[in-house]
Amino acid sequence: MATWTEVERAAPELAARVAALLGRGKHKTMATLRRDGSPRLSGIETEFSDGELSLGMMAGSRKLADVRRDPRIALHSPSVDPPEDDPTQWPGEARVSGRVREVPYPGEGPDGTYFAVDVTELVLTEIAPTADKLIITSWRPGEQVRRVERT
Repeated sequence: MATWTEVERAAPELAARVAALLGRGKHKTMATLRRDGSPRLSGIETEFSDGELSLGMMAGSRKLADVRRDPRIALHSPSVDPPEDDPTQWPGEARVSGRVREVPYPGEGPDGTYFAVDVTELVLTEIAPTADKLIITSWRPGEQVRRVERT
């Protein structure tokens, strides 16, 4: 696992693009694991500060119970449709997978429980400049950035 600072050092271009996509809108989608192991999707707000990707959860929320039981999560950037007249202008979508670790209350914002995300994988999906395939760029700690094209 890697802190966001470590991600930026290991894969700076990919980290910057993923951060930009996550910053594109206020609400992201987060997946957690329910008690029975099935996925739960919830809305979440995130921010980057002090070298961490962080988020908060309200007391008593289902997602908080989920991550206290199993800290694995996946975050997905806000989605927009590719422009029909030029799909190559689509900004793409990003996913961050990892584990949350509780951090102290930041001193501002609503009461709740706050977490930093330790990253296990970054994925960026975009349309190729030729508009005929998807390009999937990914990174995991200890590995090089990987790029796969799918038609």
